[in-house]
Amino acid sequence: MSRRALGTAVAVAALLTACGGNSNNTGSKPRTITVFAAASLTNAFAAEAAAYTKQSGVHVRFSFAGSQDLVAQLNQGAPADAVATADTATLGKLTVHLSGATTLFARNRLVIVTAPGNPKHIRSAADLAKPSVVVVLAAPTVPAGKYAVKALQAAHVTVHPKSLEDNVRGVLTKVELGEADAGIVYVTDAQSAGAKVGTVALPTSPIATYPAAAVDAAGQGFVDFLTSPAGQAILARFGFLPPR
Repeated sequence: MSRRALGTAVAVAALLTACGGNSNNTGSKPRTITVFAAASLTNAFAAEAAAYTKQSGVHVRFSFAGSQDLVAQLNQGAPADAVATADTATLGKLTVHLSGATTLFARNRLVIVTAPGNPKHIRSAADLAKPSVVVVLAAPTVPAGKYAVKALQAAHVTVHPKSLEDNVRGVLTKVELGEADAGIVYVTDAQSAGAKVGTVALPTSPIATYPAAAVDAAGQGFVDFLTSPAGQAILARFGFLPPR
């Protein structure tokens, strides 16, 4: 190889090294991270990502699903940089190594959602037991479903749901579409639906706690941002309660 050709090859190699082939290469700042997040965080986390990208330059892409599905996917080897679930018990089933400690970043409560105008005149959890009321709930394997079971037990109410959804947004969607008269979702889900649903308080609701954890070093910045003043202000805007 001539001296000139050798110099050109070295220059090209240096340029390729500087550009990098993988945004998450060790030693280089990641340009994009992947976060697995509970379905109830969809709207709030979109806003969190926009703010985090503006601050850090790191873009965030999400996979939203029921918490139990997210943990199952990660345990089966799905790649992610961070994960946020709607309860601590589900996150505790994660078998992959985490790069940092689990962080509680928000809390939430349940509410009954109805069709707009509440045509079935639902006033309390007891009305969900009426045969004329079509109810949908999240499955008991889903955090929202577990919380709903506890709320109904505390109210001494037995409900026979038409269907059990694999995430809380599925419950909300069925009520929005008129496929059910009522469902139990998080306060934040009802807020995101606006005038598409009515709401009825559920005083027996337990408090839902949301933990997050970094799967690798690249995801730690986003987890830290969730508990920062800016991150907490965004969560509050979407109806979430502070972690303490």
